[in-house]
Amino acid sequence: MIMSKGILIAGNTSALTKAIEVEASKRAEHYALALLPDRSRNSPPAAENTKKGLLARGESSLPESPAAQEPVKETGISLDWNPGSPISARTLVIAAENRFSQIDEAILVCDPPSVRYAAADLSLADIEVLVNDHIKGWLFLVKELAAVFRTREKGTLALVYSETSGAGGKDDAADLLGPVALSAFRSLVRGLLDTALNEPYLTLGFSGTDAGDEAGFAAFVFKQLEEGNRRSNGKLYKYGKLGFFR
Repeated sequence: MIMSKGILIAGNTSALTKAIEVEASKRAEHYALALLPDRSRNSPPAAENTKKGLLARGESSLPESPAAQEPVKETGISLDWNPGSPISARTLVIAAENRFSQIDEAILVCDPPSVRYAAADLSLADIEVLVNDHIKGWLFLVKELAAVFRTREKGTLALVYSETSGAGGKDDAADLLGPVALSAFRSLVRGLLDTALNEPYLTLGFSGTDAGDEAGFAAFVFKQLEEGNRRSNGKLYKYGKLGFFR
């Protein structure tokens, strides 16, 4: 069913974000997409990767998700976002409201890229990107969205993350930054869910545990959003073999 809602999707370039966008294009007349900028440094040469067991950030040893191959209908618009700037977060929300008249649902998708380098090889740029884009960015955007929803006394804030982010092969170097970003987002979700009953808008959390089933996870997220049950406010939904419909 096509919905006449204003939907804002924010996240980094990933199979999960793409799956959420595909579902939005099927179900909504209009949606806006704001992607975290790709600030990853260049990958070491392939031979060097094999020798040291390193993967460039944003790459994965998993096959491409079917959702990544599914076409997206021309119902969405792209909005600029500099996540490390509080002014940009405000500008993003205003721009989305100007396009739709109002934001009915904001879906924030955390599926952070991996940084598989030895600790001594981490660059200052990697650390700055982690803090500015994948930690501060979410806090700035949540603040702006919460203020808008509180003023209107309605709206839905959906926070989506994958527990399998950063999964690599057994010979890969440890992902030093991806888990930090995911942990920060997970803590933010829990804090927002704990205080959701004090707010006039809905706050829902979604956790996925199945790598490669981004399309199923995205469909599950939208199913819960369509129900729009006030009693679900503050609930964390778990999708996957170990937590389906919990």
